[in-house]
Amino acid sequence: MEILADKLRPKNLDEIIGQTHLIGPGKIIRNLVDNNHLVSMILYGKPGIGKTSIATAIANTINKPFRLLNATINNKQDFDIVIEEAKMEGEMIVIMDEIHRLNKDKQDLLLPYIENGLITLIGMTTSNPYHKINPAIRSRCQIFELKELTINDIIQGINRALPLLKDIKITEETKELIAKLSSGDLRNAINLLEIAYYGTEDKIITNEIIEHINPKAIFFSDANEDGHYDVLSGLQKSIRGSDVNASLHYLARLIISGDLDNIYRRLSVIVYEDIGLANPSLGPKLMAAINAAELVGLPEARIPLGTIVTEMALSPKSNSAHIALDLAIEDIEKGNVGNLPIHLKTNSPLYKYPHDYPNSWVKQQYLPDKIKNKKYYKAKNNKYEQSLNKLHNEMIGEKI
Repeated sequence: MEILADKLRPKNLDEIIGQTHLIGPGKIIRNLVDNNHLVSMILYGKPGIGKTSIATAIANTINKPFRLLNATINNKQDFDIVIEEAKMEGEMIVIMDEIHRLNKDKQDLLLPYIENGLITLIGMTTSNPYHKINPAIRSRCQIFELKELTINDIIQGINRALPLLKDIKITEETKELIAKLSSGDLRNAINLLEIAYYGTEDKIITNEIIEHINPKAIFFSDANEDGHYDVLSGLQKSIRGSDVNASLHYLARLIISGDLDNIYRRLSVIVYEDIGLANPSLGPKLMAAINAAELVGLPEARIPLGTIVTEMALSPKSNSAHIALDLAIEDIEKGNVGNLPIHLKTNSPLYKYPHDYPNSWVKQQYLPDKIKNKKYYKAKNNKYEQSLNKLHNEMIGEKI
């Protein structure tokens, strides 16, 4: 029996809910389809926000043969069959789910045909392709990020489903509850509606019925309709602000959602952007915590993550190192470059090898003449950076 979500699958771009930044009038994917000029692409974003719908709608609208593959489920023989079909047809759109799990054998099989245009690939993933997808595939595809659906988007999808459910009775309040409980996942909302419909005798859908089926908390859609990336932002700003309770609150919301990949990436930024040289041991500690979380998975992953986030929030903070690098980059972009001092060039006999001198230090110029007195780094007043400065000054002695 066909489920309700599949019955509602959009047949063209006009039936897609949300994603107007990509498929709205005059937007990039809409124009590609209207001009009948499709390119290989990767669609990424949270589950249930329209990746498969957009991919199949593109294929239906552009009127070219297409096949659906899953990088995990379909084997190499399935890929071979699709390639042979593409050769017979002269071209083929391959819509591939879980593309971040595409192994090397399947990738090597596809790449030449993507390169010569026989296959146009539309890949779909919930993972960030810049981190999870092999560069060989990524470089041959345009990458498009889908945005979270709003409460109103989800309600629009629910309203579209109602005519297919005979004699259903549901209030606007209950529609909104379903939308909020779905956490931006339209497929989840439609499935919840369908279960409630067939799980009642009188077809009257109430808040109590919905909450009985799905009592989970609302993670990203709250009274202010905070978005997923707002929660990540809240995590970073709370750690930066040394508020351990707020840090744990936002971490909890992300953990309950199961979004470990984004937790790992954001914490990896925070540990160097906001803590940095104030507590440099936290970088390796974070990597160890991430490895432990990956090893045990959820729900136990919360234990190493909670420990490291608590320490990050309580830690002293410094952004001095990356600010110094940004100043150096800014200088270069302004043209303040200059030639390397001759003694720093490869195999120069004029170079003084510091390890041949007391304290492994010898006075010589390192910056180009044009900016030889430039200072980018300014230490923050934290214990570790001040101790580094003290050790540095002791190393070079009176020769400063």
